[in-house]
Amino acid sequence: MLTSEFDFVLPRELIAQTPAPERSASRLMVLDRGRRSIEHSQFSQVGTFLRPGDVLVVNDTKVLAARLQARTGKERQKKVEILLLEKIGDCRWTCLAGPGRNAKPGERIVFSDPAFAANVIDKTDFGGRVLEFDAGVDVDKLMKLHGAMPLPPYIAAEGRQAERDLERYQTVFAKNPGAVAAPTAALHFTEELLEQLSKSGVEIRKVTLHVGLGTFRPVKTEQVEDHVMHEEKFMISAETASAILHAREKKRRIVAVGTTSVRALESFFGERPLEPDRWHATKMFILPGYGFGAVDALITNFHLPHSTLLMLVSAFAGKEFLFQAYAEAIRNRYRFYSYGDAMFII
Repeated sequence: MLTSEFDFVLPRELIAQTPAPERSASRLMVLDRGRRSIEHSQFSQVGTFLRPGDVLVVNDTKVLAARLQARTGKERQKKVEILLLEKIGDCRWTCLAGPGRNAKPGERIVFSDPAFAANVIDKTDFGGRVLEFDAGVDVDKLMKLHGAMPLPPYIAAEGRQAERDLERYQTVFAKNPGAVAAPTAALHFTEELLEQLSKSGVEIRKVTLHVGLGTFRPVKTEQVEDHVMHEEKFMISAETASAILHAREKKRRIVAVGTTSVRALESFFGERPLEPDRWHATKMFILPGYGFGAVDALITNFHLPHSTLLMLVSAFAGKEFLFQAYAEAIRNRYRFYSYGDAMFII
């Protein structure tokens, strides 16, 4: 399968630069796979398309304020932006560094507050760097004091507002720190909307998948199958696993909120279910032709061309039907990507 098959032309003005005034004020496109129908609604009305007994599964990962400004060189004259990815030891983190030439192994990294510093000790297999922070450096404190939300690059500088983004690029139920990108489909939910859904008989369950490089790394290979996913960590509690198994026995729908929830569920409930209450790792790459075994419906955003997210949703909705829906979304001026509108596929 060619990566070029997952291309489409999107007018730049449809790339959402700011969130909707209110979380649930986004638009909602509803795709019915059985009837091959497309309906237009508002996210605040998502409960209209849910049923009592549905299990709504959300990802409660918390985005790290992991984008940091620093300098390198003898006179600290070279600027470098660091995006922390994953803690791999007491003092070591993997990261992305840009420009990479300013963060070669052996360089000394001094952050905007010189009390925080690290050494670049290695490169990673995905083109990143390994940092070893000075003994005693509190990296959590560094991010809290000086970190910014790692908004995707298609959100221009003029669209970024640090204080707003700290709130709006985070779900209302974010709990477990470790993600470097938001599970964006879940950004539309408010506490009030979740309470309404719960009162209507929708069962809300949580999983944790720390969104990492594997989710937002673009597919650059000519053949889709040659792309290698980066590992992401996830956990599903015994309580959530039991609730999902019980719902399946009763023929109730499992509704995943976001592609990250899909990957956690499909990875966990595979041919041999994994052990709950433990961290696992997944490199699952879902393409058209995949047989879904754990998820019955999906709430998701509109995704970038050539992305693994678009490929996963193509597998779930059917590629031809999904691209028909994308064309209609463009005609109807839907807002795309992280801060954009949503889609409910049933």
